[in-house]
Amino acid sequence: MTSAHSWAPSSPCGPACLTRGEDTVAVARVVGRVLALLGVLCVAVFAAAPIALLRGRTRERAVRAVFRAVLAACGIRLVVRGRLDGRGRGALVVSNHVSWLDIVALGAVRPMTALAKREIASWPVLGRLVARSGTVFLDRERLSTLPGTVARVADVLRAGSLVTVTPEGTTWCGLAAGRFRPAFFQAAIDAGVPVRPVALRYRTENGRETTWPAFVGPESLVESVRRTLRLRGLVLEVVVCPEIAPGRAEGRRDAAALAEAAVLAALGQRARMRTAQVTTGVTKRSVSVPGGFRISEEGPPCPRCTTVIPCSCSNSALTRTGSRRTG
Repeated sequence: MTSAHSWAPSSPCGPACLTRGEDTVAVARVVGRVLALLGVLCVAVFAAAPIALLRGRTRERAVRAVFRAVLAACGIRLVVRGRLDGRGRGALVVSNHVSWLDIVALGAVRPMTALAKREIASWPVLGRLVARSGTVFLDRERLSTLPGTVARVADVLRAGSLVTVTPEGTTWCGLAAGRFRPAFFQAAIDAGVPVRPVALRYRTENGRETTWPAFVGPESLVESVRRTLRLRGLVLEVVVCPEIAPGRAEGRRDAAALAEAAVLAALGQRARMRTAQVTTGVTKRSVSVPGGFRISEEGPPCPRCTTVIPCSCSNSALTRTGSRRTG
């Protein structure tokens, strides 16, 4: 998705990224899925308060059941590879960002606190559920709130909770990916907890990857949901990668690079498949915010390492002065 601000993450993905020749279900099946989804969401809204009173594994099972019911209503089969273990210990769970289904899939594996853009809170029904689940909202229109949001995530991690973050900052189609921005990896470093990379893959029953569930470009949420409900045999794979232990990374930029490499490897993508075309011709600039953070706009591909500037081999003035940056 595009952004209204030059410093905010952006993606070139849109309608042109949609895969072709997808097998779809009949209109009657789509209507049935719509009714089933609405039914699940209505039940979830009324059950949210009682579920909040539950504790421990009982509450986890109830929340997981709600998310799995949403997937089932949409005709989606969930496949999980690996385990999100470490009960009672906080961890920063980071994944690639493709669809509105991402948070549903992760919640179906194990309930966790999510970091989400503020706009999601206004989504019909789903936004209310997300807000009630304890989601930490990020105001992307106000950079000055970033350090405080990072600190809040660190507090949640210290309390022993899992927090899920999408470091790309915006959605991509799934066949291409954005680079992981380092800002919220600082929360894991400050809290002294591991980072758990998770790869999300959308495919059909025959193993062919599909971009139909992607929520990209200028389309509305309703349009994305409608297209997803038309798909036959959609499989959502959740691949849990080995954790990045506290202290393994030298800093948040290193932690982001390690997590990104793990996710790309799990998806079978090359480490440099970050679509440099989205930044070709863009002038690099940075914006300072309170707390010592700097937001850098992506620049053209580095001729040395082929990744987008700023990169690890960049000798920019910011790198020489050692300023703290989110990327």
